Amino acid sequence: MRVQRLVAALVTALLAGCAPAMTAAPEPPTSQSAPQRTYAVGMRQFVVDPGGPRPLPVTVWYPVEPAAPTATGSVPTATRSAAPTATPSPGAPEVRPGAAVAAGRFPVVIYSHGLRSLPELHAPLTTRWAAAGFVVAAPTFPRTNLRARDFTRADVRNQPADGWRLIRHLVRLDAHRGDPLAGHLAVNRIGAAGHSAGGFTTAGMFTAGHSARLRAGIVIAGGGLAGGLAGPVAPLLFVHGSADPIVPESVGRAGYARVLGPAAFLSLPGQGHGEYLIPGRPGFVQVLATTIDFLRWTLYDDRAALRRLPADAQLPGVTALTSRLPR
Repeated sequence: MRVQRLVAALVTALLAGCAPAMTAAPEPPTSQSAPQRTYAVGMRQFVVDPGGPRPLPVTVWYPVEPAAPTATGSVPTATRSAAPTATPSPGAPEVRPGAAVAAGRFPVVIYSHGLRSLPELHAPLTTRWAAAGFVVAAPTFPRTNLRARDFTRADVRNQPADGWRLIRHLVRLDAHRGDPLAGHLAVNRIGAAGHSAGGFTTAGMFTAGHSARLRAGIVIAGGGLAGGLAGPVAPLLFVHGSADPIVPESVGRAGYARVLGPAAFLSLPGQGHGEYLIPGRPGFVQVLATTIDFLRWTLYDDRAALRRLPADAQLPGVTALTSRLPR
């Protein structure tokens, strides 16, 4: 797909209401530490509640073992291990649909697309998160996706509940013997992230009394919703272009100001609604590194990633970081 088409799909978004979140008892914590290498990436798709009034197609990207070494004994660049303190390579990972999940139990990130978009349009970011050691589950929302026959932006108010419905489904999958994801999901270590209307959706999942399973959020070119960004306290990262013509940066800043706990705001001076999510464009490397550092800290308890985050986030003239994160 041409860059222009991707940008056009990314830059369509607006705001909406909110939806209630469910509560659930957390599972025992995983003992797996943050991976010190990158993975190849698997992909599968399924539908949550296919016979219900609101079926939810989901695309999942997840870590798989790298391809076998070549005849020269080297591993392809996209899957080569990284040094323990290295920022993961921004190169596109190898994606293998249907491949077996790598050994281990991995934190989960629910990723929400914007208006008139699709999960696959965000693959340049989500597949790199999977390569860094996360399971990324991206729903196709029924009435705001690119192909929706009855499109309405007002349906965003129902999407936080869709996110929680997906979390409940993943909890069941992890316990379902025989499912390919069973035993591989750290369902007590879940993050939510999204772009534009998906950012508002993400904020809306953080309602008062939300399950402690949801431990962190990333709001990209979005902002808060009524009833969202509430307790229990969870770290939030905001990413926003200062010249965003669709959702002004002031909306994201207002959401950042409402967060009760640790938070950070990554601004991209002069940038719009999402061009920094495209590999090769200014800011992509910094957004990728910052979001991975944030997810490693919040979902793997990786303190080294937290210490790296300020340096990874800052590139004079391209990015600027405001932070209330612990040191």
